[in-house]
Amino acid sequence: MSAIPTTPEQAEPTATQPAEYQEQHASYHECLISLGSNIEPDRHFAEALTIIGYECNLLARSRPIRTAPVGYQHQPDFLNAALLVSTTLERDAFVAYLKEVENRLGRVRGAIKSGPRTMDLDVVAWDGELVDKGYYQYDYVRAPVDEVLASSGRTLEAKKAHGFRL
Repeated sequence: MSAIPTTPEQAEPTATQPAEYQEQHASYHECLISLGSNIEPDRHFAEALTIIGYECNLLARSRPIRTAPVGYQHQPDFLNAALLVSTTLERDAFVAYLKEVENRLGRVRGAIKSGPRTMDLDVVAWDGELVDKGYYQYDYVRAPVDEVLASSGRTLEAKKAHGFRL
């Protein structure tokens, strides 16, 4: 016979428990997101922040910075930033969610991979673990992420399986 839980924390969430209980005891993940836009960037940044802020827990954000395009040069400068959010979604589901947000903001993936875009949302770190090499490769990723890390008191660990080096 199993012990009867005496506190809510001791109880295992089940499908029969109220939704409020499941929400309170859901497993949250922290995610650092890199944002970039060079098609009406001010408008698309505001819309992205509204959507993500409404649908996730926004913990910290960087100031937006203007950067020159990398790769394909014949396009406007970019606006870049970073967000720290928490979510109950697992990583793959959260990546799919970000792609859906990009689509809602009018993102069209054209023939030029580094071409203009309404919004680009990439997971840089998941639960404190760096998962995107772009952090080391591009200042437009690293500078906003470092600002969020400093303001939130968080740190990153390199994921050795991906060959990252600190």
